[in-house]
Amino acid sequence: MEVVGEATDGRQAVALAKQLHPNVVIMDIAMPLLNGLEAAAQIAKEDPRVSVIMLSMHADESYILRALDAGAKGFLLKDKADDDIEQAVRSVAGGKPYFSPVIAQTLLEDYVRLMRERSVQDSYALLTEREREVLQLLAEGKSNKEAAAVLSLSPYTVETHRTNLMQKLGLHNTAEIVLYAVRKGIVGR
Repeated sequence: MEVVGEATDGRQAVALAKQLHPNVVIMDIAMPLLNGLEAAAQIAKEDPRVSVIMLSMHADESYILRALDAGAKGFLLKDKADDDIEQAVRSVAGGKPYFSPVIAQTLLEDYVRLMRERSVQDSYALLTEREREVLQLLAEGKSNKEAAAVLSLSPYTVETHRTNLMQKLGLHNTAEIVLYAVRKGIVGR
């Protein structure tokens, strides 16, 4: 691993990511001039191959969802970042999401509570084999087009499977797909 740049604010982070093309960007949610969520969204839009890991003091699920919606592939709590940073970088660089153990536990508890409220036994059992394959590829950060290539399907067919699995699981966006897959152990944390 090599540190190729350091930024003091969100705008500088976006500019450096455009200039240096890093594999992984680690940034704080609370950054001056442009917060980390907005910076992550701009970096992901500019180059979806860049994996962003967000740092935060907050283990609140809303922060995690907002970070994932912004394109982040990992989420670490600042107080435990030293313990998790190397594993997080390796994981997201390898195309897999990573969450601090405390975050993963919070997500799991919230998910179990939500499933009990909905009286759902095992939502994963609702999916067809192909929907499960699509779910995993999407959760690993693949686009519809990339998933289609892996599965030898058309992007339209993958989009149909994506729509079906999201309806069956009550998911609304890619961030929720990733969280579901992490909670189910389909992809690593």
